[in-house]
Formats: sequence, structure tokens, C-alpha cells
Amino acid sequence: MNRTRLLYPLGILLLLGIGPLDALARIKLTTLPVREQVHIHLDHPQITLVEEERIVPLVKGVNQVDFSWANTRIDPDSLVLRILPAPGDQPLDAKVLSVSYPPNENALVWSVSASASGAARVRISYALGGLSKDFHYRAIAGRDEKTLELAQYLRVNNHANEAYDLAQFETGIGAEFEKPLGLNETKEVQLNRFPNIPVRKTYTSDPVQFGYLDRAQDKLNVPMHYVIKNAGGSLGKAALPEGKARIFQNDGKGGSAFLGEDRGKFTPPDDELELYLGLARDIVVRRTIDRSERQRIAGNLYRYDVTVKYEIENFKDTPATLNIVESVRYIRDQLNRHDRDPEWRLGDGTLRNPDPEKSDADKLLFHVDLPARPADGPAPKQTQTLRLTLNNEW
Repeated sequence: MNRTRLLYPLGILLLLGIGPLDALARIKLTTLPVREQVHIHLDHPQITLVEEERIVPLVKGVNQVDFSWANTRIDPDSLVLRILPAPGDQPLDAKVLSVSYPPNENALVWSVSASASGAARVRISYALGGLSKDFHYRAIAGRDEKTLELAQYLRVNNHANEAYDLAQFETGIGAEFEKPLGLNETKEVQLNRFPNIPVRKTYTSDPVQFGYLDRAQDKLNVPMHYVIKNAGGSLGKAALPEGKARIFQNDGKGGSAFLGEDRGKFTPPDDELELYLGLARDIVVRRTIDRSERQRIAGNLYRYDVTVKYEIENFKDTPATLNIVESVRYIRDQLNRHDRDPEWRLGDGTLRNPDPEKSDADKLLFHVDLPARPADGPAPKQTQTLRLTLNNEW
């Protein structure tokens, strides 16, 4: 511990007579009790809990344990002192009687009674501001983009104006680790490494979420993602916290090529983590409203028969699967905007089997297989249609 700092964790006033506690002066020891153990808990999303264990001398009777701090971001309302059981045949019986806060000081004083003179092990816990954490990842896809290695890192940022010679860190993810943490230091450790994770590379068109590459030509953006399921093998035993991911691909020459970076969402077990790779330039999707017919039902209520057409070209020399995502509300609002939810049913277009696990009352997800571009010819154009009937519109 840096003894020149302004944090004076413990002082003992030995009461040599009987009298009111507030009438007695507080004496800080010149030799500070050394930290025996420090545990830093980083498993809460907003609060960092620190627990220190120290050996302090007590005399028989009532003692004052003085804990003072300056320029350190301790929450005084969170401070707790516990007397730990002492080993041996004749353990020291000690207990906390009261706590007081001296005016105009960053300090508090615990009154502790002891059955005999001797050393006591105490644990002081407190919430500490300025000690934060963040997670980040390094993902390296195989050459064939079928598997991926995921490394998970923790970065601890110390702006609490306190240093720890050695501390046990608990993150709630992966194994605990022991490291020193200096003033204004950023410490980074690798928590986990997950090799050979199955990965899917997806291509998705979604006019609501990803928009248009060229609105005048009705060309949609087609973003690419690596999709990892947090399940199987060493994955799925814990959630993957939110964090920045740097993404690489094995270049087949002993190195790796940087593909990009994304911020991965919090991913609980059995959920999927999507890592954005950029926009595909070799898959082209044009989306148009090909037909919109209106029929009166009764009064001012109408039925719309709508056909959305997709013209798709795959310029890749390998096959791919395109995910087509549509919002029924977005289609309806392109024709006739309303605040209420649309009433609809699927028609007899080529897209008639939405993914049951990832579709709902508004969003429809379809998977379309795209053959590879022929080696000796142009990319074939594939046409898909989505037909919807919208009822009780006006």
C-alpha cells in the first residue's frame, strides 16, 4: 500500500478508563494495519464492491476503530465493519457497538468491544466509485467461415484515486483472478477463450432496420453478419456481456485479416450474438411494390391486395442464403398510414413460409437460397414475391 496517500484506513483509540466516547480524542496509529486480503467484486452492472480484511489490535474493553479517507470515491453510506471469527482455542470475543460520523470529516468511527486484549481480523466493505469495467472480444473466423475462435477480455479502469498492491477480482464470468491495480491504471485480462465455435454468415435485407443502398433504383442494403449461438461446448454456461468485438478472418497464410468491429449485445445462454461485417456488394436486392389493389368492403372500409417484388442477383462464386425481413406495418404505411395495427393474412406469393421462431404479428422473416454465379456466365436473376391482404383499411 502507498503510505504517502491520504487514505488512512484504520486507527485504534484504546480506552484506558471509563467515560463518554465522544469526550475522548481519536488517535490514528502511525503504523497502519496492512491489508491481508482485498476482494473487488465487479459482478454488479453499476456498483463496485470492495472488501478488505485487516488484522487490528484491540484491548479489553471498548475500542474505537477509525476509518478515514480523502480524495477517494468511497460511498460512506455503504461502509460496513464485520468482526471475523478468530482461529484458536480461545478466540477473541469482539463486536461492533455503534458507529459515528465526525463532523466535517471524510471519516467514521466504530466503537468495538473486546473480551480480552489481542488481535482481531476485521472485514471492511464499501461501494467504490470510479472503478469501472468493460468487456471486449476478439473473434477470428476460419478460412471457410464455418467456425470461429472467440476470446473474451475484461478491462478494469481505476479512477477511484486508490491503489491496491494485490486484489482478488470477481466478475461473475469466468474464473477469479488476482492482480495489482495502481492509481489511474487500466488493467486488461483475458477471461475466456472459446475455440471452434460454429458460426453462420448471414445476408439480410430489411428496409426498416437497414434501409436502402440506392432509393432511386429501389436497391436495398444487404448487411453481412457472423451469427454465434451462445450454447454448446464451453459456451452457454454464462451470458456474454455487451462489449466491442474486433473481427478477423484467417488468411490461410498464418495470419489474419481485419474485417471490422461491432458492439455485441448482451447475449444470455441459448440466444444468438450477431457481429456486423459490413455491406455485401456481391448480392443485389431490388424491392418494389408491384401491385396494390383496393376493394371497398363496407362504408369507408377497404381491403388492399398488395404484392411486394424482390429481384435478387448473387454475384458470388459460392451459394448463399438471403434473409428477407418485412414489416407488415411498414408495407401498410407505404400505402395508407394509420396508427392502429394492421389486420392481414399471407397470400399466394412465392414467399409464404415465414420462419416460425423469428416471425411475429408484424415482422416476417423468409430464407431464400441463392445459387452460386456460374463460372462461365452472368449471375442469374431470381424473383420472389410476397403477397398480403390488408383488411378493414380506410
